[in-house]
Amino acid sequence: MKAIRTGATPSTLEALEYVDIDDAKAPGPGEIMVALKASSLNYHDYAVVRGMIPTPQGRIPMSDGAGEVTAVGDGVTEFSVGDSVVSTFFPEWLDGAPLSSAFTGVPGDGIDGYAREHVTASAASFTRAPTGFSHAEAATLTCAGVTAWRALFVDYSLKPGDTVLVQGTGGVSIFALPLAKA
Repeated sequence: MKAIRTGATPSTLEALEYVDIDDAKAPGPGEIMVALKASSLNYHDYAVVRGMIPTPQGRIPMSDGAGEVTAVGDGVTEFSVGDSVVSTFFPEWLDGAPLSSAFTGVPGDGIDGYAREHVTASAASFTRAPTGFSHAEAATLTCAGVTAWRALFVDYSLKPGDTVLVQGTGGVSIFALPLAKA
């Protein structure tokens, strides 16, 4: 299968390589295989490929991915073949304050990301894509959408009547607008 990998260390945009890699392995217990259909580019991904976030040479970048489940391992009950899914940015952070250990599992820097055709990963690495979203739309939720939601409702606890200043026109700002208005 095809993938994009970082080249020389420290990485540069010019050193990205489009390569053949081994096919994704069959899912084991608790894992799913996903045919990736879309990924979204965030500043995080730019920082990885520019070497601002250190990664090993050959890292597959892109922290956000969306696609279709093609195989399900034993014990997985929340997904079925054919489900549309979107990746999670912190697969190991389930609740509470983020632990520093959660950062080691961030796709695209701590582990290989989604700039490839297929991936086999823990079922916790994905969640169902919203109904009616294309794969391209769903792929934008992972980093930018959740960052905006967390800033407004976890870090701040936005309430009706609060005033919100949204600065810029990047992904986080664009998601913050409808979330704040709702």
